[in-house]
Amino acid sequence: MSRLGKKPLELPSGVELKTSESTVTVKGPKGSIDIPLEKGIFVEVEGNQAVVSLDEKAKLPLPMHGLYRSLINNGIIGVSKGFEKKLTMIGVGYRAALKGNVLDLSLGFSHPNELPIPEGISVNIEKSVDITVSGVDKQQVGQFAANIRAIRPPEPYKGKGVRYVDEYVRKKAGKAAKGK
Repeated sequence: MSRLGKKPLELPSGVELKTSESTVTVKGPKGSIDIPLEKGIFVEVEGNQAVVSLDEKAKLPLPMHGLYRSLINNGIIGVSKGFEKKLTMIGVGYRAALKGNVLDLSLGFSHPNELPIPEGISVNIEKSVDITVSGVDKQQVGQFAANIRAIRPPEPYKGKGVRYVDEYVRKKAGKAAKGK
């Protein structure tokens, strides 16, 4: 049995958890999220706690117990507090703008890069270089932030590019001066 999977999940006030055979629905003040379940994983709600259990007869690997407990916990945190990733752009002329439901990025290419914003994700831009991606689903927020960063990842010589706010980019030394 998984050490993490055995721990009960605390449901904060305002968060409601409903289970069916194949899904768990978590509703809260920020929205709702559906989490699909494998056969052999059960969720029982008792008061303000939820317990995830694994059916011993099912041929599921043991780590699935802790995985589904973490997925449900992320859903509870997402509908109560939400998730966010902050990115910043470093480089001359780099900027971001919102055009309706599309994120327009100018990152030094000859063409503009336009990313459609998925449903359930909100994007906020400050000073045209700081981007905040927020939403209920942790996976979706992280994937969209990674897609933005992948357009122009930070390069190691000058550090130009799109990076997470707390990311450290180790810089390399350039060519040594010739003929000293």
